[in-house]
Amino acid sequence: MTFRAASGAVMELSRRIEGVVTGGDDGWSIHYRGKALEESGEDVLLLSVGDHDIKTDRTILDAMKSSMDRGNLGYASVMGSAALRDAIAARVTRQSAVPAKRENVIVTPGGQAAIFAAMTAVLDPGQSCIILDPYYATFAQTVRAAAGRPIIVQTPADQNFQPDIGLIQAAVEPDTRAILVNSPNNPTGAVYEAAQMEALAELCRRRGLWLIADELYGCQVHDGVFVSARDLPGMADRCLVVGSLSKSHAMTGSRLGWLVGPEAAIDHLGDLATTTTYGLPGFIQDAGLFALTEGGEIEAKIADRYRRRAHIAVAALGNQPAVRAVPPQGGMYLMLDVRATGLSGTEFAERLLEAERIAVMPGESFGDAAAGHLRVALTVPEADLEDALGRIAAFAVGLAG
Repeated sequence: MTFRAASGAVMELSRRIEGVVTGGDDGWSIHYRGKALEESGEDVLLLSVGDHDIKTDRTILDAMKSSMDRGNLGYASVMGSAALRDAIAARVTRQSAVPAKRENVIVTPGGQAAIFAAMTAVLDPGQSCIILDPYYATFAQTVRAAAGRPIIVQTPADQNFQPDIGLIQAAVEPDTRAILVNSPNNPTGAVYEAAQMEALAELCRRRGLWLIADELYGCQVHDGVFVSARDLPGMADRCLVVGSLSKSHAMTGSRLGWLVGPEAAIDHLGDLATTTTYGLPGFIQDAGLFALTEGGEIEAKIADRYRRRAHIAVAALGNQPAVRAVPPQGGMYLMLDVRATGLSGTEFAERLLEAERIAVMPGESFGDAAAGHLRVALTVPEADLEDALGRIAAFAVGLAG
C-alpha cells in the first residue's frame, strides 16, 4: 500500500503491517453501534465486551497509590520486579504440578502482549501456528503481526467445541512451529478435557512443536477440571503459558500480564521487552504484587460472580427451541446457538440491536466454527442479565416461528 504524505511524497507501508488485519470488522461494528446509541441517550444493554461491571478493588488501588506516593515513578525492571516475578512463580507453583521460579517468568503489558511475545519467540517469518476455532478475535492477527501464518482448525460445535485431535494432526505442515490453545475458552466457555490436552501434548512432543496456552480464565472454572499446559507430561520445556490479572482481579485497565516458560526463552524475551515495551510502571507492578499476595478473597469473589451468572443465564433461557445455551464450563461468557432461527449470528445480532437495543457479539467474530451463535458477556447485574436473555429468547422465538 502506498499513500501520499502531507509533503507530497509517495510513501509505502510494509506488507507485514498491512497484513495484520485481513479485512472485515470481526463483529465489532455491532458493539460500536451499540455504544453510539448509548452515548446518544438511548437505553442500550451492552453484552458485547468482556470488561467487568465492577471496578478494581480499592485495596489494590490503594497499593498502587502508595507506591506512587513513595516515588516509584521512574523506569522499572524491564522483565518485572523480582518480587512480582517471584509472586507469579509462586502462584503457578501452587496451581500446577510443575513448579516455577523467577527465571521462568516475564511480566508483560497485559495478556495480549504476552501472546505476541510468545509468537515472536517461536515463529520465524512465514512459519505457521495452528489456532483452534472458535478463537479470541486477535489470535490470528497476532500471529500475522509476528510475521507468522495462522492455520485455523475448527473445534466442532456438535462436539461441544472440544479439540478434534485428528483435525489438528492433519493440519500440521512442515513449517508449523506451534499450536495456540485457550482453555477455558473465549468465546465458548469450553474447558478442554484432559484426554484432549494430553493428546495435544503428545502431538507437540512427536512433531517438535511449541504449545502456547492462553490460560487467562483458568481462575474461573465453573464445571469440569482445568488442565494447565505446564502439567502435561514432558511439556514444561516446550510450552509458553499466558497469564494476566485482567480477569482474575478485575484489573483490565492496569495491563498487567505475564508469560511463563523455559528459562532460555524467557531470557531472550527480555531482549524483546527492552526493544518494545521497556517494562511496566513500577507502581502498577506493586499493585499486581499486592493483588497476588493479598487479593485471594477478591479473586474468589470475582470467580463466584461469573459462576453464579453463568448458571442464572442458562436457566433464564428456559426450554424453548429457538435459542439454545451452550453451558459455559468457565470464563465470563455464554454462547447461544441461534441456528434454529435460520439466521447467521451476524444477522441475528444486527436485528437484535435494532429491535431490542441489546448488543452481543456474533459467533462469526471468532471463526467459522461458531457461525450461527452469539457470545453474550456476563458483565451486567443478574437482573439485567435475566431480562436480556428473556428478551433474546422471545425475539428468537418470533424469528423462528
